[in-house]
Amino acid sequence: MILRDFFDKLKPNFSKGGRFEKLSSTFEAFESFAFTPNTVTGGKVGGGYKGSHIRDAVDLKRTIITVVIALLPALLFGMWNIGHQTATYYGLDWGFWHQWWFGFLRMLPIIVVSYIVGLGIEFLFAEIRHEEVSEGFIGTGLIISMIVPVTVPLWQLALAVAFAVVIGKEVFGGSGYNFLNPALVARAFLFFSYPSHMSGDSVWVATPFHFAGDVVTGATPLGQLMAGQPLQASALDMFIGTIPGSTCETSVIAILLGALLLLATGIASWRIMLSVVLGGGLMGLLFNAIGANEYMQVPFYYHFLMGGFAFGCVFMATDPVTAAQTNCGKWIYGFLIGAFAVLLRVLNPAYPEGMMLAILLMNCFAPLIDHCVVARNIKRRQKRWATAERRTA
Repeated sequence: MILRDFFDKLKPNFSKGGRFEKLSSTFEAFESFAFTPNTVTGGKVGGGYKGSHIRDAVDLKRTIITVVIALLPALLFGMWNIGHQTATYYGLDWGFWHQWWFGFLRMLPIIVVSYIVGLGIEFLFAEIRHEEVSEGFIGTGLIISMIVPVTVPLWQLALAVAFAVVIGKEVFGGSGYNFLNPALVARAFLFFSYPSHMSGDSVWVATPFHFAGDVVTGATPLGQLMAGQPLQASALDMFIGTIPGSTCETSVIAILLGALLLLATGIASWRIMLSVVLGGGLMGLLFNAIGANEYMQVPFYYHFLMGGFAFGCVFMATDPVTAAQTNCGKWIYGFLIGAFAVLLRVLNPAYPEGMMLAILLMNCFAPLIDHCVVARNIKRRQKRWATAERRTA
């Protein structure tokens, strides 16, 4: 195979003693991305190694690629919706492919900046630590691109990605050791550092290239409720996703297609997804029962369709690194995310996107939830053993 031969010829230069030994982690990252590593796990028996351990066929690379494939429906729809919103608000007679191509061109720099900055830092840390480069940022970099407004300045995005990778991930040891979702750390950095570029009515609609300098306002459903205005979009519009919003968070139906793949492959936890919906739904029903203002009177299921609730539920609350690990803990973790997301939206309109803050908050409490669940199980077993001993005595 031509590509395999190419890597084999280069490998000695990056191995120990080679001219580019210090870049061995970088070479290994590109090689493992192109091919499955040819190493096996062995157990030491006597004076040699034999009898490999049983391992699942799904490794980190396959997991991340599955997540990326699951993101594609929302990504492709988001590109079209960028062009659709622009054509609608500027009164342009664009067809489907013109709208999608415009959205692609506006999304491409965002994706490129996210990957260049994020992967560049990941490669740097891997070389310093003499570790392998993790594939984790392949998914994280795409998610960051999908949860920001299309008008976000690229230099601000670069700062946010750098902050997320360094402070939210690498300082804790890299992939698998971070306790906060890096994509949400990037979004939170932008939200609190540059709020005028992350909220308001003027950040959701891209400007056509021949209308440089013009700005059109397009309020999201959450923005309309925050301002005390009636919703202009129907439930069907929000379900399909033909509304202003972050680049790829608007289409619930596209997100559900990705959810089906993640659930079918076992990549994401159905317990977390279901409990997030239950928590958000019950909190929405509680506010419906109170009905003190128009925001509380919004049908509870609208919360599933607005903002980043669906995207966060499927792609970020289920992050296996930052979520609860025990089965019981997953129910508690997801339920509280859904409940806090709706609670923050309704009671604190200054932060309409409550899903981001709810997930980050519960990321901090996930270890405590698991600890309490495990401690409870230990006490229950100790009690059961004590009872059995008394009976035998």
